[in-house]
Amino acid sequence: MKKYLLLIIVLLFGSASFAQLFPEKNYPKHYFQWPVGTEPGIVANFGELRPNHYHMGLDCRTESRVNLSVLAAADGYVSKINIDPTGFGRALYISHPNGMTTLYAHLNDFSPEIENYIEEQQYKLKQWRVQIEVPADLLKVSKGQLIARSGNTGGSQGPHLHFEVRDTKTDKVLNPLLMGFPIEDNIAPVILKLAVYDRRYSTYEQTPKIYALKKVNGVYQPLGGKIKVNTDKVSFAISAFDKYTGSTNQNGIYSAILFNNDKAISGFEMDSISYDETRFLNAHIDFKTRNNGGPFLQYLSPLPGYKDGIYKTAKGENGIITLSDENTHDIKIEVADAQNNSSVLKFDLVKEAVSEKKNTPGLVFEPNTINIFENDKFSFYMKDSAIYDYFHFKFREAPNALGTAYYLQDDDVPVQQYYPIKIKGNFNIEDTGKIEMKMNSHGRTKFKKAVYKNGWYESSFRDFGMFQLILDKTPPVVAPLWGFRDGADVSKINKIAFSAIDNTEEIVDFTGLLDGQWLLFSNDKGKTFIYNFDKYCTPGEHSLELIVKDVVGNETRRMYRFRR
Repeated sequence: MKKYLLLIIVLLFGSASFAQLFPEKNYPKHYFQWPVGTEPGIVANFGELRPNHYHMGLDCRTESRVNLSVLAAADGYVSKINIDPTGFGRALYISHPNGMTTLYAHLNDFSPEIENYIEEQQYKLKQWRVQIEVPADLLKVSKGQLIARSGNTGGSQGPHLHFEVRDTKTDKVLNPLLMGFPIEDNIAPVILKLAVYDRRYSTYEQTPKIYALKKVNGVYQPLGGKIKVNTDKVSFAISAFDKYTGSTNQNGIYSAILFNNDKAISGFEMDSISYDETRFLNAHIDFKTRNNGGPFLQYLSPLPGYKDGIYKTAKGENGIITLSDENTHDIKIEVADAQNNSSVLKFDLVKEAVSEKKNTPGLVFEPNTINIFENDKFSFYMKDSAIYDYFHFKFREAPNALGTAYYLQDDDVPVQQYYPIKIKGNFNIEDTGKIEMKMNSHGRTKFKKAVYKNGWYESSFRDFGMFQLILDKTPPVVAPLWGFRDGADVSKINKIAFSAIDNTEEIVDFTGLLDGQWLLFSNDKGKTFIYNFDKYCTPGEHSLELIVKDVVGNETRRMYRFRR
């Protein structure tokens, strides 16, 4: 009897500690129905870790097919329609009377009423890529009503429906799995690894000690048992995943709480995240380890430049454990999914002799302060919310075939916000409008127009890496696809397509004019420009003019004649 009472006391204490960090949710249960006309199932959940962002909804299974029925999850009205070559692709937003908004993304065709409305708006605005705010009384829907067909548009890598639930007032994205959707889950998360950090140093200027784990009597433990450290300040990160009943997919965990001697001191919870905050994923993971091919390691305490967000800390705590003596600390980490299945990692932590702290000379960039670097060729400044942890700034320049390349820090350090970069240039005055700034970072190349002022060229980026000015006078290359040619008879086909390629891979404008009138060309995934014959192309002879521009205004024009 005493054993059971002790167990109850421990459970109540743990629950109370958890509640102190994260208040209980009060979301509606079963208000929303499943949004796809097929057996409920997901391939990704809310809060999964992605490059530079959290996954902000559920990826609903569509049987690896397109054109399944997409249904309104509850009564409401279509409040926004988004069409984009990347990101959500073709997407609908429905606002509901309960103060929430649902999002349906990567769609193919909308329902006829919605499709007719958005096409009218695109022709009115003379834009294919649009984000339209819809009047509340125009496109009302009922729960279970067909609103679209599923697809693979935008940034999707395979057929599925991306589904979100948002707080309409704040636009915060909520975790749908807290709302009673029919996804069976009785499997606890798996904890793979534990990482230990010496927090006398920046997280960017150390390599954590990583421990493999074993499971003993249902509790995870580090191999070797007790963890001994040579520092008086320690923090932790974990590698973990969750699974759902009947699925082999490795999904993201919902929460993790760090306990020091049975006191909950810090943790995170995947819920209520805005798109303005989703890039803070780079402060939630060990960015350096992941950038160099290692696992996703999720910090259990916030970095100094990451305020609020998904983390909570107990009063007077910051999630870093201070070891003031050689006493053993009982460390516990509770990892849970949205259905309250949980796993526990336990170990003893003890401080041995503290190693001497190394001091590194040089310019230090600090979070929560403005950081500036400038010389006679290169300069930039960063706002006080641009970085998450301190680091010793590195800069070098090197000549190459295109001129001088400037290496700013390295891409092991993430950046939260865009920051302006200025580079001194020596180009002919007539070429000042044709200068681009090129950036190489994380294995990717980006180009942006550089604005000229008083001998300097300026653009903005939100990554560190290599930067360089280039002169671009090369216009895009435009070519017809799928057998279309000048003088073609298209009476037996329903669409035509063109490729538009630029030397910097940045096409900023593609305009098609049919007999002088704007024509609706789509551009899903940024690859090809497609016109589906509509009511604006009547039978008979037509002329089609294409006008294509890159980021600095280099322009290509092509004229075609065809018969329909």
